[in-house]
Amino acid sequence: MSIADPFEFIAGHAPLLISIPHAGTRLTPEVASGLTDAALPLSDTDWHLPTLYDFAKALGASIIVGNYSRFVIDLNRPADDKPLYATATTGLFPDTLFDGRPTFKEGQHPSDAQRQTYLAEIWQPYHQKIQAELARIKAEFGYALLFDAHSIASFIPRLFDGRLPDLNIGTNGGLSCAQGLSDVVERVCASQSSFSYILNGRFKGGYITRAYGQPENHVHAVQLELAQCNYMDEIEPYPYIVDKAEQLQGVIKPLLAGILQFGREI
Repeated sequence: MSIADPFEFIAGHAPLLISIPHAGTRLTPEVASGLTDAALPLSDTDWHLPTLYDFAKALGASIIVGNYSRFVIDLNRPADDKPLYATATTGLFPDTLFDGRPTFKEGQHPSDAQRQTYLAEIWQPYHQKIQAELARIKAEFGYALLFDAHSIASFIPRLFDGRLPDLNIGTNGGLSCAQGLSDVVERVCASQSSFSYILNGRFKGGYITRAYGQPENHVHAVQLELAQCNYMDEIEPYPYIVDKAEQLQGVIKPLLAGILQFGREI
């Protein structure tokens, strides 16, 4: 089996790369045939993020978007599948949904050999492109900025208590970016009253933020996990709600502008 087009990439001219690893809905035949009825709607997808962040092209950002569903392979988990969180989570090859129900019908998950193909032909190319683009940006500007974009349903009792804050900023506990950049992000979030926010709460940053955020080497990474209720309907078929999205973009736009300004000043 050969995997085609594991990601979409748009080249920019600014020192910012936006990674969107979980918006993909493409399935391999063996994954599609093995999914449970509960998994078939692909509810754990980061729906519509390429649309929500489309404005970033005008800022000059480079954008990489994974094409395959996280049910095939999760691009934001390490290749060795070492757990990122001590609390409930999902792995490199998710066998459960966020709510704990099984992803695959009994005995119908992909084989180990098939999953190794996914690792080699989906996961590796995505990460090689991130590495190459960050290296290109750093060679041109002397530093690189990485923004890892995510979203999730606002209520998932298995993963977190109560309603998730609207804006969940992750900097791996302050390790993935300079303190000054973290301050900029917090300041933008605090300057508005429409959306709640938290820094390094339930979502501190997944593999991408942790692996590539190396401020000591002038590569700064921030993850933003959005509560999906602020730009879409969380009920299937998960429609994008333009009016809500525009209001949310009113925060995300200055957030990205502030990140770029931080880069110009370091």
